[in-house]
Amino acid sequence: MWQPILEGERIRARPLADSDFDALFAAASDPLIWEQHPDRLRHTRERFEAYFRSGLDSGGALLLTDRATGEVLGSSRYHDYRPAERRVEVGYTFLIRRCWGGAYNGELKRLMLDHAFLHVDTVVFLIGPGNLRSRRAVEKLGAVRVPSERPDAVTYALAKAARTPSLRASPKS
Repeated sequence: MWQPILEGERIRARPLADSDFDALFAAASDPLIWEQHPDRLRHTRERFEAYFRSGLDSGGALLLTDRATGEVLGSSRYHDYRPAERRVEVGYTFLIRRCWGGAYNGELKRLMLDHAFLHVDTVVFLIGPGNLRSRRAVEKLGAVRVPSERPDAVTYALAKAARTPSLRASPKS
């Protein structure tokens, strides 16, 4: 359920595999990607290996590629699925810099939200307090800040019922 294949106009997301390590590490090795992240050394092989392994172990990690070229753009994941609460977390996302500030992250999140809301009523985002780029991005989606369960994160939630219809992904023609 939490490792779907998702396709948008620009992005294709598919389940992360062991064989993706080298290409994904190459994409993640830019230190600027991690400058606002709590683990600012994730661009190093040792730290990235831990991130990658935790993604594989999570059962919800996705590899993000450019639909037109196949270039690896980054990764994201579904995490901490709580069926009794009908909620799941979307996070651990990173994109290469050429995808910042444009349509890529918005498209990715819309695809992931569309899939999540087939199974849950609430999507949660846990973000490092200093990660202003990510905080602004989820606020654009309509997520609202809620009390956090963790002292090292700012928590946002987006309820299916509150989701703005214009933010839903367009159906494929």
